[in-house]
Amino acid sequence: MDTDGLSFALGDDWPELRDGVAQICGRFPETYWRDLDRDAAYPERFVEALTEAGYLGALIPEAYGGSGLPIRAAAVILETIHATGASAAACHAQMYTMGTLLRHGSPEQKEHWLPKIASGELRLQAFGVTEPNAGTDTTRITTRAAPEPGGGWRVTGQKIWTSRALYSDLMILLARTTPLDEAARPTDGMSVFLVDLRTLKGRGVEIQPIDTMINHNTTQVWFDNAELPEDALIGEVGRGFRYILDGMNAERILIAGESLGDARWFIERATSYAKERHVFGRPIGQNQGIQFPLAASLARLKAADLTAREAAARYDAGLPCGPEANMAKYLTGEAAWEAAEACMQTYGGFAFAREYDVERKWREARLYRIAPVSPNLILAYLAQQVLGLPRAY
Repeated sequence: MDTDGLSFALGDDWPELRDGVAQICGRFPETYWRDLDRDAAYPERFVEALTEAGYLGALIPEAYGGSGLPIRAAAVILETIHATGASAAACHAQMYTMGTLLRHGSPEQKEHWLPKIASGELRLQAFGVTEPNAGTDTTRITTRAAPEPGGGWRVTGQKIWTSRALYSDLMILLARTTPLDEAARPTDGMSVFLVDLRTLKGRGVEIQPIDTMINHNTTQVWFDNAELPEDALIGEVGRGFRYILDGMNAERILIAGESLGDARWFIERATSYAKERHVFGRPIGQNQGIQFPLAASLARLKAADLTAREAAARYDAGLPCGPEANMAKYLTGEAAWEAAEACMQTYGGFAFAREYDVERKWREARLYRIAPVSPNLILAYLAQQVLGLPRAY
């Protein structure tokens, strides 16, 4: 398809990736995910399998041991995982947090860390940005990284919703190096650090799991005078907010892939069940009350898919893609949720039985209507930045 001179594929692009990822997922049946969900356990074997096959290093350049694939390919990997009934939430952050290091790290940092991340020797899956009293207003974070007289940094503060911190070797951390009241602008004075959690857990860093309705392995993290070396700083002091924003388009495009996969799973599962389930002597799929919600879900999926493909194409071409990435995240999240609702209604009471996995996927799909960015924030961005409407605050 061509839009404004930009071409992108339709249909099942990257078939070799889809087949390869599906084969790995086939080794981890839905009972595997059901048991993990029940026990709130980390999918260690699944992450190892993806790592060994090179899929988690898809976006890392070949020079550093990765595959050097475009973001569209990475989105296809995540989409395929979710379309099989699995979940990439345990490892997807490695794809988009790595971009901060790749885009803004020094040559020495990239040479030291990226090959180890690509090979799976180290995991970069934790992203420390959100704080209890800041939420989505990132400019209000208070975690402080103070320079030490002899070099290095001393970090004090708290992060929340820092997923996978207990299973990650490294963390991308956003902290204030200049207090907010001393910064020229609210977006100034924040810096990004690569934190080696292996050396700091129990030595200035404490991590506590947060029990949630889905198995997301999320945590809150306390920094109590944690000491970082001088070379933990990524890029320039005070420009961290810009670096984090730089990676958010990639995050939205990749998460959109997961929501597309969820929508496909719900539609396929509900359609099959509607053909097989007989009530009053006929398949329930013969009833328009079942047909129409599933048909509407298919239409939403197709529309969201097109937007996600355009966003990825613009990103890979180096073109501005903020509106498209945000629209992709919004539309795919809504499409997945509407498909989840249609699937729940199709299954009826059986949807609540764990053995069908509908309720698990339903809970997981709901997350993306809140995180990593809420629909209201996306709509405010589109209204103000694209339509030119006045700011609401």
